[in-house]
Amino acid sequence: MASSVMFHPYFFVASILSNYFIGLLATTASNNGGFTVELIHPDSPKSPFYNANKTFTGRPNKYYPNALQSQVTALNAQHLMKVSIGTPPVDIYGIVDTGSDIVWTQCVPCDGCYKQINPMFDPQKSSTYSDISCQSEQCRLIDSATCSPQNLCSYTYVYADASIAQGVLAKEKVTMISTSGQTVSLDIAFGCGHNDTGTFNDHEMGVIGLGGGSVSFVSQIGSIFGSNRFSQCLLPFDTDPSIASKISFGNGSEVVGDGVVSTPLVAKEDKTPYFVTLEGISVGDAYVPFNSSRKLSKGNVLLDSGTPQTIMPFDFYDPLAAEVQRQIEVDPIKDDPDVGTQLCYRTKTNLNGPILTVHFEGANVQLMPLHTFIPLKDGVYCFAMQESDGDVGIYGNYAQANFLIGFDRETTKVSFKPTDCTKQ
Repeated sequence: MASSVMFHPYFFVASILSNYFIGLLATTASNNGGFTVELIHPDSPKSPFYNANKTFTGRPNKYYPNALQSQVTALNAQHLMKVSIGTPPVDIYGIVDTGSDIVWTQCVPCDGCYKQINPMFDPQKSSTYSDISCQSEQCRLIDSATCSPQNLCSYTYVYADASIAQGVLAKEKVTMISTSGQTVSLDIAFGCGHNDTGTFNDHEMGVIGLGGGSVSFVSQIGSIFGSNRFSQCLLPFDTDPSIASKISFGNGSEVVGDGVVSTPLVAKEDKTPYFVTLEGISVGDAYVPFNSSRKLSKGNVLLDSGTPQTIMPFDFYDPLAAEVQRQIEVDPIKDDPDVGTQLCYRTKTNLNGPILTVHFEGANVQLMPLHTFIPLKDGVYCFAMQESDGDVGIYGNYAQANFLIGFDRETTKVSFKPTDCTKQ
């Protein structure tokens, strides 16, 4: 994780919440027991970060150095979910992240926190805010919980790049407006951050954790809306920012119909990530196996909406990138300091790269060039995958675009349906 949206889940969680103390109230929802909300693009006119003086194509790129190669993404690779917290409500735009659990936002006082453009949430001004004390039965159910000087139940979240989110666990009213115009109101446990440091940027007001752990947003609302599932339809990177991605929760979020393929979720000790098994990737007709010299490990890749790039172990990435380069007739860039060691090309039009077929266990997913080559700057397109020295890969949100993807924790599977997400 760094100054862009990079919340992948190789982290230590000091606290794991039990569903025992999560109180929920759904005052209004859709007729089928579920609801859909828009995901706000940071450059959308609906976003508090919208700058009308900048054109979409002219907005700046940002960089983050998290793998062996220099990585590049853009601020507009984020997918933000608007929730209103407290009474009276305060709008929070949190990063949608399937790679982490906790729902948190920065709260005053926050002297040790990163800079945030919008005002922080002030719990003292909310009539529905309540702390969880460290002597409570609820706090004793938290593994390795700590007690603050104010006798409050504290949490610590440490991310892969050593960024830290620290605060107190509390209960609060959260309100959302569905795409049908209905109001959805919930009482949830959330993190009120008072010491958040590292590589967060000033557009990030917090995180909406959608992982598999008991404290995640999905886990907390599952019993209310009739199912423990959700689905998302993310827009491609360079879509008009006034168009919104969508995310659906509960009944009605099933992914069905023609073209649907599904792969099993793999259970591991770490309950947060959505692990699946990647057998290999075909570049055109050339098949590159994930493991060429040893037995394939189940759950070798996790799906992460909070990470833009797809990041793979170097012993898989290297032959994959070499095959991609072999099938592109244009020579890659070698003399641009902005590019570094990334696989990038200069072209006056969208790069005509090969089709990649991702071979998950039981499911083949085709990635077009819009998934696999992202514009770094005018006339430069870069391969949207990177290498790392880890053993587990991350399937990022660039590759997830224009698919209706369903995370079904009841049937323990993930489903993919090719979809024009601009029309969802």
